Amino acid sequence: MLKNALSQLLGARRSRPGEDADGRVKLPLPPALSASLGCDAVGVPAHYGFRLMSHLPRAGCVFADADQWWWIVPSGSDLDLDWPVQASYATGAYVPAGRPRLIHAPDSRTPYTPPIPLFLMVCQVTGVTPSWAPTGRPRAVPAP
Repeated sequence: MLKNALSQLLGARRSRPGEDADGRVKLPLPPALSASLGCDAVGVPAHYGFRLMSHLPRAGCVFADADQWWWIVPSGSDLDLDWPVQASYATGAYVPAGRPRLIHAPDSRTPYTPPIPLFLMVCQVTGVTPSWAPTGRPRAVPAP
């Protein structure tokens, strides 16, 4: 009751259009692209952006703002990959609300950047040894 009264007194934070209750926005894919595998996003600090882009064999949709660059990857691209702490993994491509804009659209009809080359490049630029099975998390499918 006190929390409710305080929020009314101070004025509850209102979401901007396209922003969810947690203050995140969904990266909008171009309508001509097919995202049949679902979408997640991998973000890295902006100072790594150009280096990653220039070394990836193929880049899908890439969004950027002043702080982060976001690569669209298929849903579940975090499965059994221990992304470096400098990278942010956004399930459903819901990223912290800023003003990320599409800076690269792929030539193909798919919005995805291949996650394994992206993972290896993110590890390389951040100086982290790649880890394929994160500790403390269950494996996807147990052996019969």
